[in-house]
Amino acid sequence: MQNPDPTTRGFIASWPDAEIRDATGRIVWSLAGYEFLEAEAPAPTVHPGLWQQARRNMTHGLFEVCERIYQVRGFDLANMTIIEGERGVIVIDPLTCAETAAAALRLYREQRGDRPVTAVIYSHSHVDHFGGVRGVIDEQDAIRRGVPIIAPAGFLWHTVAENMIAGNAMSRRSQFQFGSTLQRGVCGQVDCGLGKSLPNGTVTLIPPTRTIEKERERHVVDGIEIVFALAPESEAPSEMFFFFPQLRALNLAELGQHTMHNLCPLRGAQVRDARLWSRYLDEALHEFAPHADVVFAQHNWPTWGRETLSRFIAQQRDLYKYVHDQTVRLMNQGHTAVEIAELLRLPPELIDVDHAQGYYGTLVHNVKAVVQHYLGWYDGNPSRLHALPPVEASARYVAYMGGADALLERAQADFQRGEHRWVAEVASHLVFADPGNQAARTLCAAALEALGFASESATWRNAYLLAARELRVGVPAARRRSMSYDLLKAVPMEMFLDCLAIRLVAERASGHRMSLAWHIVDAREHWALTLANAALSYRPCDAHAAGAADVSIAVSRDGLAQLLANEAGIAAAIASGIEAGQIAVDGDAAKIYALLGMLEEFEPMFNVVEP
Repeated sequence: MQNPDPTTRGFIASWPDAEIRDATGRIVWSLAGYEFLEAEAPAPTVHPGLWQQARRNMTHGLFEVCERIYQVRGFDLANMTIIEGERGVIVIDPLTCAETAAAALRLYREQRGDRPVTAVIYSHSHVDHFGGVRGVIDEQDAIRRGVPIIAPAGFLWHTVAENMIAGNAMSRRSQFQFGSTLQRGVCGQVDCGLGKSLPNGTVTLIPPTRTIEKERERHVVDGIEIVFALAPESEAPSEMFFFFPQLRALNLAELGQHTMHNLCPLRGAQVRDARLWSRYLDEALHEFAPHADVVFAQHNWPTWGRETLSRFIAQQRDLYKYVHDQTVRLMNQGHTAVEIAELLRLPPELIDVDHAQGYYGTLVHNVKAVVQHYLGWYDGNPSRLHALPPVEASARYVAYMGGADALLERAQADFQRGEHRWVAEVASHLVFADPGNQAARTLCAAALEALGFASESATWRNAYLLAARELRVGVPAARRRSMSYDLLKAVPMEMFLDCLAIRLVAERASGHRMSLAWHIVDAREHWALTLANAALSYRPCDAHAAGAADVSIAVSRDGLAQLLANEAGIAAAIASGIEAGQIAVDGDAAKIYALLGMLEEFEPMFNVVEP
């Protein structure tokens, strides 16, 4: 008889602590260190709801979802779904990195046999759903056997876009969202809401060989009929979900989880459209749920039974529709995002629904995301239209409060009364006005830590606790961020040139004018760059037009990706490529070096909670 607990139903096997190592023996993923979650009663330093979610996310291993459909859960932040076809297996979402994906497939094969991979499907354009693809299939083998790599429309562009233009800022901010640098424990990281944490392995990418372009497409893949349903601008700008008619199973990708999702993650991203998100769930409810016996997704665990799964989808649909509609209603009454976040509460019908709770996203920041989607950052009050920057404003706040000692005395009294939100705000002003004030740093850290201990959302907890740690011990030494070679190889040339342009320091470039040409020899692409008015512009052109430039640069796409897939930075990579002969230069090479000298490299560990 199967266990009625949905988190363990269908369990087949696992490995101790789900431990995964890379080829050098370094641990890439492990659930060791979470033993404190074995206690049923929550620790006083963890929100009771988050404690239970963290315990549920500890379940790991290979699970049978229904006939022919299996999932490996707890071997990564996301789930890997494996469907047994006529000749082999279809892999949906090969996790974040090659090591965890290979381990997940190995666990499956240990229990179900050594079936070949006959198709790979990416549900959407987030790295935890494609980054391990080379762990489940070799690209040349896939080409030789004609194995399709299937993705939604726009996948490749959005995959690299999220990691390129704002990648440095997102990378730093994601440390606060996922808490990956925090110690695991009742006073540290306990969960991520969608899963335990992020692995630390090799991110890979094999470009799709087939994209789903229509709203609905029906294909037979290795004998399995799949209805692909596009859901763009929902949880990801490029996303789709799936229905398996003969298996009576519905996969919602990341549209329906056992938590409230977020409409704009703490790491930053383009705001997601709650209205569309709700609409896609409504389509799933009416079009596919009546013919399904199980609904599952690429995080958390499945829901079985037609009535139960229909209720689950309907409640998830209504959750996002409620957040959207009520926020917009109050917005149109003139309330600001901050005001609406204080006013709005879940309706009585959803207040006790477990999967509607904010273990990952929260009602407060989802409300603000909806307002941002429609109105942007400005709240309409001209006094905040051109507010002073944090350091200058903070110095004046401290002066108005009577100085540092008076502020600390009042803030300490408020802390004793449990007014942690306010204390974190006012103490942060003193930190920005005087970063060396240890009493201010200590008090601000204590307030942030208290907020973290009380947070139902794993991401909020992680952010508060990492902020507290950095106030106490400082920011760790920087290590320059490097991108996966596979991702760099897929970067469109225009996006690479944008990355040059956003590094141009205006003060260094002012007064200079030059023209350059880039030739991507294997792709036969030619690009004309113009530096003028302290801005770097570009356009595609033919070889003849490019020849009129002051200097031209020729390189293969693969060669450029290899140069950039290191920690030296873009300018240093190009300079070393020229010196090593990997990049050919025709014309005045001094112009190239002059341009490279105008570029800056981003600081990967910039300050967040202090100036």
